[in-house]
Amino acid sequence: MLEDKNPQRTPVSQLGEFGLIDHLTKGFDIKHSSTLKGIGDDAAVLDFKNKKTVVSTDLLIEGVHFDLSYMPLKHLGYKAVVVNLSDIAAMNAKPTQITVSIAVSNRFPLEAMEELFGGIALAAKVYNIDVIGGDTTSSQKGLIISITAIGEANEDEIVYRNNAKENDLLVVSGDLGSAYMGLQVLEREKQVFQVNPNNQPDLDAYTYLIERQLKPEARTDIKELLEKLEVKPTAMIDISDGLSSELLHICKQSNVGCNLFEEKIPVDPQFIDVCEEFNIDSTTIALNGGEDYELLFTIPLEDFDKIKANPNFTVIGHITQASEGVNLITRANTKIPLKARGWDALDA
Repeated sequence: MLEDKNPQRTPVSQLGEFGLIDHLTKGFDIKHSSTLKGIGDDAAVLDFKNKKTVVSTDLLIEGVHFDLSYMPLKHLGYKAVVVNLSDIAAMNAKPTQITVSIAVSNRFPLEAMEELFGGIALAAKVYNIDVIGGDTTSSQKGLIISITAIGEANEDEIVYRNNAKENDLLVVSGDLGSAYMGLQVLEREKQVFQVNPNNQPDLDAYTYLIERQLKPEARTDIKELLEKLEVKPTAMIDISDGLSSELLHICKQSNVGCNLFEEKIPVDPQFIDVCEEFNIDSTTIALNGGEDYELLFTIPLEDFDKIKANPNFTVIGHITQASEGVNLITRANTKIPLKARGWDALDA
Protein backbone atom coordinates (compact mmCIF):
# COMPACT_ATOMS: atom_id res chain seq x y z
CA MET A 1 0.00 0.00 0.00
CA LEU A 2 2.99 2.27 0.50
CA GLU A 3 4.61 3.46 -2.67
CA ASP A 4 8.32 4.22 -2.71
CA LYS A 5 8.24 7.96 -3.36
CA ASN A 6 12.01 8.15 -3.46
CA PRO A 7 13.51 5.75 -6.04
CA GLN A 8 17.05 6.58 -4.95
CA ARG A 9 18.57 3.83 -2.80
CA THR A 10 21.88 4.56 -1.09
CA PRO A 11 23.26 1.49 0.73
CA VAL A 12 23.72 2.20 4.44
CA SER A 13 27.06 0.36 4.27
CA GLN A 14 28.34 3.18 2.05
CA LEU A 15 28.48 5.47 5.08
CA GLY A 16 29.64 3.02 7.76
CA GLU A 17 28.26 3.01 11.33
CA PHE A 18 29.71 6.32 12.50
CA GLY A 19 29.05 8.03 9.20
CA LEU A 20 25.43 6.89 9.39
CA ILE A 21 25.07 8.19 12.96
CA ASP A 22 26.60 11.55 12.00
CA HIS A 23 24.34 11.79 8.95
CA LEU A 24 21.11 10.95 10.77
CA THR A 25 21.74 12.99 13.93
CA LYS A 26 23.35 16.16 12.58
CA GLY A 27 20.09 18.08 12.92
CA PHE A 28 19.50 17.34 16.61
CA ASP A 29 20.16 20.33 18.84
CA ILE A 30 20.17 20.59 22.64
CA LYS A 31 17.15 22.19 24.35
CA HIS A 32 17.53 21.28 28.05
CA SER A 33 20.09 22.63 30.50
CA SER A 34 20.13 19.18 32.09
CA THR A 35 21.83 17.85 28.92
CA LEU A 36 25.51 18.64 29.49
CA LYS A 37 26.69 16.35 26.69
CA GLY A 38 24.55 14.67 24.05
CA ILE A 39 25.62 12.79 20.94
CA GLY A 40 29.32 12.69 20.07
CA ASP A 41 31.16 11.09 22.97
CA ASP A 42 31.31 7.67 24.65
CA ALA A 43 28.29 8.54 26.79
CA ALA A 44 25.84 11.36 27.35
CA VAL A 45 26.17 13.48 30.48
CA LEU A 46 23.06 14.69 32.31
CA ASP A 47 22.68 16.91 35.35
CA PHE A 48 19.26 17.06 37.01
CA LYS A 49 20.60 18.74 40.16
CA ASN A 50 17.98 18.18 42.90
CA LYS A 51 15.27 16.56 40.75
CA LYS A 52 14.60 12.84 40.46
CA THR A 53 15.33 11.02 37.21
CA VAL A 54 12.70 8.77 35.58
CA VAL A 55 13.79 6.23 32.93
CA SER A 56 11.78 3.92 30.63
CA THR A 57 12.67 1.72 27.64
CA ASP A 58 10.55 0.20 24.87
CA LEU A 59 11.46 -2.18 22.06
CA LEU A 60 9.63 -2.18 18.71
CA ILE A 61 10.18 -5.12 16.35
CA GLU A 62 9.05 -5.37 12.74
CA GLY A 63 6.38 -8.04 12.32
CA VAL A 64 5.50 -7.95 16.03
CA HIS A 65 4.83 -4.28 16.85
CA PHE A 66 4.51 -2.75 13.39
CA ASP A 67 3.83 -3.67 9.76
CA LEU A 68 5.63 -1.57 7.16
CA SER A 69 3.05 -2.42 4.49
CA TYR A 70 0.88 0.33 6.00
CA MET A 71 3.10 2.05 8.59
CA PRO A 72 5.12 4.84 6.92
CA LEU A 73 8.66 5.03 8.31
CA LYS A 74 8.24 8.66 9.35
CA HIS A 75 5.13 7.74 11.34
CA LEU A 76 7.02 4.81 12.85
CA GLY A 77 9.84 7.04 14.04
CA TYR A 78 7.32 9.43 15.60
CA LYS A 79 5.34 6.65 17.26
CA ALA A 80 8.47 4.96 18.60
CA VAL A 81 9.25 8.13 20.54
CA VAL A 82 5.67 8.72 21.68
CA VAL A 83 5.20 5.26 23.24
CA ASN A 84 8.21 5.91 25.47
CA LEU A 85 7.20 9.44 26.43
CA SER A 86 3.81 8.05 27.48
CA ASP A 87 5.55 5.97 30.16
CA ILE A 88 7.29 9.07 31.50
CA ALA A 89 3.98 10.96 31.53
CA ALA A 90 2.44 8.06 33.47
CA MET A 91 4.92 8.75 36.28
CA ASN A 92 3.70 12.38 36.37
CA ALA A 93 7.15 13.43 35.18
CA LYS A 94 8.41 15.68 32.36
CA PRO A 95 10.27 13.90 29.52
CA THR A 96 13.57 15.58 28.67
CA GLN A 97 15.86 13.20 26.73
CA ILE A 98 15.81 10.01 24.66
CA THR A 99 18.37 7.59 23.26
CA VAL A 100 17.64 5.81 19.98
CA SER A 101 19.08 2.43 18.96
CA ILE A 102 18.26 0.68 15.70
CA ALA A 103 19.10 -2.66 14.11
CA VAL A 104 18.49 -2.59 10.37
CA SER A 105 18.78 -5.10 7.52
CA ASN A 106 20.34 -4.28 4.16
CA ARG A 107 16.91 -4.02 2.55
CA PHE A 108 16.66 -0.54 4.09
CA PRO A 109 18.62 2.11 2.17
CA LEU A 110 19.88 5.39 3.61
CA GLU A 111 16.75 7.17 2.34
CA ALA A 112 14.57 4.89 4.46
CA MET A 113 16.65 5.67 7.55
CA GLU A 114 16.28 9.37 6.79
CA GLU A 115 12.49 8.94 6.79
CA LEU A 116 12.60 7.07 10.11
CA PHE A 117 14.80 9.67 11.75
CA GLY A 118 12.67 12.43 10.26
CA GLY A 119 9.80 11.12 12.39
CA ILE A 120 12.04 10.86 15.45
CA ALA A 121 13.23 14.45 14.89
CA LEU A 122 9.64 15.69 14.53
CA ALA A 123 8.62 14.02 17.81
CA ALA A 124 11.68 15.52 19.54
CA LYS A 125 10.60 18.95 18.30
CA VAL A 126 6.91 18.54 19.19
CA TYR A 127 7.65 17.22 22.69
CA ASN A 128 10.70 19.44 23.29
CA ILE A 129 13.13 16.64 24.12
CA ASP A 130 16.83 16.08 23.40
CA VAL A 131 18.13 13.09 21.44
CA ILE A 132 21.36 12.33 23.29
CA GLY A 133 22.70 9.05 21.90
CA GLY A 134 22.02 5.45 20.97
CA ASP A 135 23.45 2.77 18.71
CA THR A 136 23.11 1.33 15.22
CA THR A 137 23.83 -2.22 14.12
CA SER A 138 22.86 -4.68 11.40
CA SER A 139 19.90 -7.04 11.60
CA GLN A 140 19.37 -10.38 9.86
CA LYS A 141 15.63 -9.75 9.75
CA GLY A 142 13.90 -6.44 9.30
CA LEU A 143 13.95 -3.42 11.56
CA ILE A 144 14.27 -3.21 15.35
CA ILE A 145 13.98 0.06 17.28
CA SER A 146 14.83 0.53 20.95
CA ILE A 147 14.24 3.89 22.59
CA THR A 148 15.03 4.86 26.15
CA ALA A 149 13.23 7.91 27.53
CA ILE A 150 14.48 9.97 30.43
CA GLY A 151 12.46 12.47 32.43
CA GLU A 152 12.62 14.62 35.52
CA ALA A 153 10.30 15.38 38.43
CA ASN A 154 10.41 16.64 41.98
CA GLU A 155 10.20 13.74 44.40
CA ASP A 156 6.77 14.80 45.66
CA GLU A 157 5.38 14.96 42.07
CA ILE A 158 6.09 11.36 41.06
CA VAL A 159 3.04 9.07 40.92
CA TYR A 160 3.39 5.29 41.17
CA ARG A 161 0.90 2.48 40.47
CA ASN A 162 0.67 1.29 44.07
CA ASN A 163 -1.03 4.06 46.02
CA ALA A 164 -4.71 3.89 44.99
CA LYS A 165 -6.99 4.06 48.05
CA GLU A 166 -10.51 2.82 48.76
CA ASN A 167 -13.14 5.35 47.56
CA ASP A 168 -10.71 7.01 45.14
CA LEU A 169 -12.23 7.85 41.78
CA LEU A 170 -10.98 6.10 38.67
CA VAL A 171 -10.30 8.61 35.87
CA VAL A 172 -9.15 8.28 32.26
CA SER A 173 -7.96 10.86 29.75
CA GLY A 174 -9.22 10.99 26.16
CA ASP A 175 -11.14 8.13 24.56
CA LEU A 176 -10.42 4.41 24.27
CA GLY A 177 -10.45 1.66 21.65
CA SER A 178 -9.86 3.82 18.57
CA ALA A 179 -6.24 2.75 17.98
CA TYR A 180 -7.23 -0.93 17.92
CA MET A 181 -10.03 -0.35 15.43
CA GLY A 182 -7.69 1.76 13.30
CA LEU A 183 -5.42 -1.30 13.16
CA GLN A 184 -8.35 -3.52 12.12
CA VAL A 185 -9.18 -1.14 9.25
CA LEU A 186 -5.54 -1.10 8.08
CA GLU A 187 -5.28 -4.90 8.27
CA ARG A 188 -8.48 -5.28 6.24
CA GLU A 189 -7.29 -2.85 3.58
CA LYS A 190 -3.93 -4.64 3.43
CA GLN A 191 -5.70 -7.92 2.64
CA VAL A 192 -7.82 -6.24 -0.04
CA PHE A 193 -4.68 -4.70 -1.56
CA GLN A 194 -2.89 -8.05 -1.61
CA VAL A 195 -5.76 -9.56 -3.59
CA ASN A 196 -5.96 -6.62 -5.99
CA PRO A 197 -3.03 -4.14 -5.95
CA ASN A 198 -4.99 -1.79 -8.24
CA ASN A 199 -7.66 -1.34 -5.57
CA GLN A 200 -6.79 1.90 -3.79
CA PRO A 201 -8.37 2.13 -0.32
CA ASP A 202 -10.82 4.90 0.57
CA LEU A 203 -10.00 5.65 4.20
CA ASP A 204 -11.81 8.98 4.62
CA ALA A 205 -14.41 7.44 6.95
CA TYR A 206 -11.67 6.12 9.24
CA THR A 207 -9.33 9.12 9.54
CA TYR A 208 -9.46 9.50 13.32
CA LEU A 209 -9.05 5.79 14.04
CA ILE A 210 -6.11 5.41 11.66
CA GLU A 211 -4.38 8.46 13.12
CA ARG A 212 -4.78 6.99 16.61
CA GLN A 213 -2.97 3.88 15.36
CA LEU A 214 -0.29 5.36 13.10
CA LYS A 215 0.39 8.68 14.84
CA PRO A 216 -0.63 8.54 18.50
CA GLU A 217 0.26 11.30 20.93
CA ALA A 218 1.63 10.99 24.46
CA ARG A 219 -0.40 12.79 27.13
CA THR A 220 2.50 14.83 28.42
CA ASP A 221 -0.01 17.68 28.85
CA ILE A 222 -1.82 15.92 31.70
CA LYS A 223 0.80 16.76 34.34
CA GLU A 224 0.36 20.50 33.79
CA LEU A 225 -3.43 20.20 33.48
CA LEU A 226 -3.68 18.46 36.85
CA GLU A 227 -1.30 20.92 38.49
CA LYS A 228 -3.50 23.83 37.37
CA LEU A 229 -6.53 22.02 38.80
CA GLU A 230 -4.56 21.37 42.02
CA VAL A 231 -5.12 17.63 41.72
CA LYS A 232 -2.45 15.01 42.36
CA PRO A 233 -3.28 11.44 41.35
CA THR A 234 -2.79 8.72 43.94
CA ALA A 235 -1.88 6.12 41.28
CA MET A 236 -1.33 6.32 37.52
CA ILE A 237 -0.48 4.15 34.50
CA ASP A 238 -0.57 4.59 30.72
CA ILE A 239 -3.08 2.62 28.66
CA SER A 240 -0.78 0.88 26.20
CA ASP A 241 -1.88 -2.73 26.82
CA GLY A 242 -5.62 -2.16 27.20
CA LEU A 243 -7.78 -0.63 29.95
CA SER A 244 -8.55 -3.97 31.62
CA SER A 245 -4.89 -5.00 31.91
CA GLU A 246 -3.76 -1.59 33.18
CA LEU A 247 -6.57 -1.36 35.73
CA LEU A 248 -5.66 -4.78 37.08
CA HIS A 249 -2.03 -3.61 37.43
CA ILE A 250 -3.12 -0.66 39.58
CA CYS A 251 -5.47 -2.78 41.70
CA LYS A 252 -2.92 -5.56 42.23
CA GLN A 253 -0.07 -3.23 43.13
CA SER A 254 -2.28 -1.04 45.34
CA ASN A 255 -3.99 -4.08 46.92
CA VAL A 256 -7.47 -2.74 46.18
CA GLY A 257 -10.56 -3.66 44.15
CA CYS A 258 -12.54 -1.55 41.72
CA ASN A 259 -15.92 -1.03 40.09
CA LEU A 260 -15.63 0.13 36.47
CA PHE A 261 -18.87 1.31 34.83
CA GLU A 262 -19.40 0.25 31.22
CA GLU A 263 -21.62 3.24 30.42
CA LYS A 264 -18.90 5.67 31.54
CA ILE A 265 -16.05 4.40 29.30
CA PRO A 266 -15.33 7.24 26.82
CA VAL A 267 -15.37 6.27 23.14
CA ASP A 268 -15.40 8.24 19.89
CA PRO A 269 -18.52 8.13 17.62
CA GLN A 270 -16.35 6.98 14.68
CA PHE A 271 -15.17 4.10 16.85
CA ILE A 272 -18.77 3.01 17.53
CA ASP A 273 -19.63 3.15 13.82
CA VAL A 274 -16.65 1.02 12.81
CA CYS A 275 -17.28 -1.53 15.58
CA GLU A 276 -20.78 -1.96 14.13
CA GLU A 277 -19.32 -2.25 10.62
CA PHE A 278 -16.96 -5.02 11.80
CA ASN A 279 -19.68 -6.56 13.99
CA ILE A 280 -17.43 -6.30 17.06
CA ASP A 281 -18.62 -5.46 20.58
CA SER A 282 -17.42 -1.92 21.31
CA THR A 283 -17.07 -2.43 25.07
CA THR A 284 -14.82 -5.46 24.56
CA ILE A 285 -12.51 -3.39 22.34
CA ALA A 286 -12.56 -0.32 24.62
CA LEU A 287 -11.55 -2.58 27.52
CA ASN A 288 -8.91 -4.65 25.77
CA GLY A 289 -7.75 -2.91 22.59
CA GLY A 290 -4.58 -1.18 23.73
CA GLU A 291 -2.24 1.34 22.07
CA ASP A 292 -4.39 4.31 23.08
CA TYR A 293 -1.56 5.86 25.18
CA GLU A 294 -4.06 7.69 27.35
CA LEU A 295 -3.54 7.91 31.10
CA LEU A 296 -5.53 5.97 33.70
CA PHE A 297 -5.32 7.35 37.22
CA THR A 298 -7.01 7.55 40.60
CA ILE A 299 -7.81 10.70 42.57
CA PRO A 300 -9.29 11.33 46.01
CA LEU A 301 -13.09 11.57 46.03
CA GLU A 302 -12.92 15.14 47.33
CA ASP A 303 -11.21 16.24 44.10
CA PHE A 304 -14.21 15.30 41.94
CA ASP A 305 -15.49 18.89 41.68
CA LYS A 306 -12.09 20.04 40.36
CA ILE A 307 -12.14 17.74 37.33
CA LYS A 308 -15.83 17.04 36.64
CA ALA A 309 -16.22 19.76 33.99
CA ASN A 310 -12.86 19.21 32.31
CA PRO A 311 -13.27 17.74 28.78
CA ASN A 312 -9.92 15.93 29.03
CA PHE A 313 -11.09 13.63 31.82
CA THR A 314 -13.83 11.05 32.40
CA VAL A 315 -14.61 9.42 35.74
CA ILE A 316 -15.21 5.76 34.89
CA GLY A 317 -15.44 4.10 38.31
CA HIS A 318 -14.17 3.97 41.87
CA ILE A 319 -11.76 2.00 44.02
CA THR A 320 -13.11 -0.54 46.51
CA GLN A 321 -11.70 -2.96 49.07
CA ALA A 322 -9.52 -5.72 47.59
CA SER A 323 -12.02 -8.33 48.80
CA GLU A 324 -14.67 -6.97 46.39
CA GLY A 325 -12.48 -7.75 43.36
CA VAL A 326 -12.07 -5.87 40.08
CA ASN A 327 -15.44 -5.66 38.36
CA LEU A 328 -17.18 -4.27 35.32
CA ILE A 329 -20.66 -2.93 36.05
CA THR A 330 -22.58 -3.41 32.79
CA ARG A 331 -25.28 -1.16 31.38
CA ALA A 332 -27.76 -3.74 32.65
CA ASN A 333 -26.25 -3.23 36.15
CA THR A 334 -24.67 -6.69 36.21
CA LYS A 335 -21.34 -7.11 37.98
CA ILE A 336 -18.76 -9.08 35.95
CA PRO A 337 -15.23 -9.87 37.19
CA LEU A 338 -12.72 -8.14 34.94
CA LYS A 339 -9.98 -10.19 33.27
CA ALA A 340 -6.85 -8.99 31.49
CA ARG A 341 -7.38 -9.63 27.80
CA GLY A 342 -5.20 -6.85 26.47
CA TRP A 343 -1.85 -7.03 24.70
CA ASP A 344 0.64 -9.54 26.06
CA ALA A 345 4.17 -8.81 24.83
CA LEU A 346 5.14 -12.48 25.12
CA ASP A 347 2.06 -13.80 23.35
CA ALA A 348 2.25 -11.90 20.08
